[in-house]
Amino acid sequence: MEKRNKQPISINQLTGESHLIPDNLEDKIAIDDFLNQNKEKPVVVVQGLGFVGAVMSLVCANAITEEYAVIGVDLARPATYWKIKSINEGVFPVVASDPKIENFYDLAMKKGNLFATYDAYAYSRADTIIVDINLDVDKSTGFYGDLEAYEVDLTAFKKAIEAIGKNCKEDVLILIETTVPPGTSQKIAHPIIKSCLEERGLSTDKFKLGHSYERVMPGPDYIDSIQNFYRVYSGVDNRSADATEEFLRTIISTKEYPLTRLGNTNATEMAKVLENSYRAMNIAFAVEWSRFAEESGVNLYEVVRAIRMRPTHKNLMLPGIGVGGYCLTKDPLLASWSKQTLFSSNEALSQSEQGVKINDKMPLYAYQFMKRELELEDLDGKNALLLGVSYRSNVGDTRYSPVEPFYNYLKKDNAKVKLHDPYVRLWEEKDILVLEDIKKAFETSLDIVVISTGHVEYRNSEELMNLLMSQVDLFILDTVGLLSDKEIKCLSQKHKVRVVGRGDIN
Repeated sequence: MEKRNKQPISINQLTGESHLIPDNLEDKIAIDDFLNQNKEKPVVVVQGLGFVGAVMSLVCANAITEEYAVIGVDLARPATYWKIKSINEGVFPVVASDPKIENFYDLAMKKGNLFATYDAYAYSRADTIIVDINLDVDKSTGFYGDLEAYEVDLTAFKKAIEAIGKNCKEDVLILIETTVPPGTSQKIAHPIIKSCLEERGLSTDKFKLGHSYERVMPGPDYIDSIQNFYRVYSGVDNRSADATEEFLRTIISTKEYPLTRLGNTNATEMAKVLENSYRAMNIAFAVEWSRFAEESGVNLYEVVRAIRMRPTHKNLMLPGIGVGGYCLTKDPLLASWSKQTLFSSNEALSQSEQGVKINDKMPLYAYQFMKRELELEDLDGKNALLLGVSYRSNVGDTRYSPVEPFYNYLKKDNAKVKLHDPYVRLWEEKDILVLEDIKKAFETSLDIVVISTGHVEYRNSEELMNLLMSQVDLFILDTVGLLSDKEIKCLSQKHKVRVVGRGDIN
């Protein structure tokens, strides 16, 4: 498996100063120069350079049946501006185990058809604008506790759509990929664009607005999850849907992965949050069975794998430390909020909300399981190592990682915590550097080692086994079922080993 060596941490490494942002005139000139070098190419602007937008920019820059000039746009602030500098200075800002990312980026740099900026002027030059920005849910009691209330704040999303409407061409295609509450395209985005065009004295009958949600899967199939995977799409009207289909056919392998057209944008928006709500509830369902397995001396992993032999039950979930990432932690809440707010229902999607509540507590369950097995009141002075801080295996994505609350519980108990992750150099949410060399993580004596992310580097690793066996009297907690029975048997000769969801280990 190939991994990238270039791993940017911050804008400071690229410029020396996080505030070094050029004025608008300089960036406008740079945009015009870029487009002059890409004359006669249709212009695609991707709004948002996060884990979806940045990779979507690469896919567009390496489109299947069209040659686009692609401009990525993000905000002019230190937390995001480093991505702009990184792309333009030769280092792609997303680290993952998919070698296609580096290949696609190198191709785009050779062709000279990818550029990044913070300047909204880019929207005025776009034929197609893809919206790939964050839309967060504020959980009033935080990521860990009892979810009693939450807030969906569309302020930033509305400002982003306004930035497009105040600058775009009157005949532009706007494609929303962001996961939004059902009703957002019709009831929020469309009126904003129309109002902005009216204020500019432009026609409001020519722009097209479509919705086609991303199904991006960070990891070894990052690029393929966009380019070689099924897509659902729609438009606010037939003209918009037709334009959306025409564009998608240029970047997606539609012969192998046919497009699915739904009746309106409410339907595609619902499809995304329903899809993720189903998965979130599937995980929540597995939580209580994990507890049952631990109490009854059962290996739930082998039980689930046996059940998965039935074609109708292949997606039954396994135990774990918790749910993380940008989608499953919030999408059921977006749907419930939409039902009550945009469609004026008196009832919430109560089962979907309950699934989120259960999943948010999973890191606490894993921590309590560890404390019970350790038979300690607190961990004052104990040396702990967490193997993995990203929410998902084989990618450096720490957004809403369930490892964060687990880490916080350790720190609250006064443990001394080391962090290792082969894909993360800086844990941005915690502003903590993460060890890259696993040998350094084991240089000092440890009391606790937690396998908190199922990275391929930890699986069937002779090096990791040797490092674990080199320690004295460890407590090893596998929260993701990564260790094999053979490895558990070997480690148990010297250490105490426990696995979340397994009650058959003594």
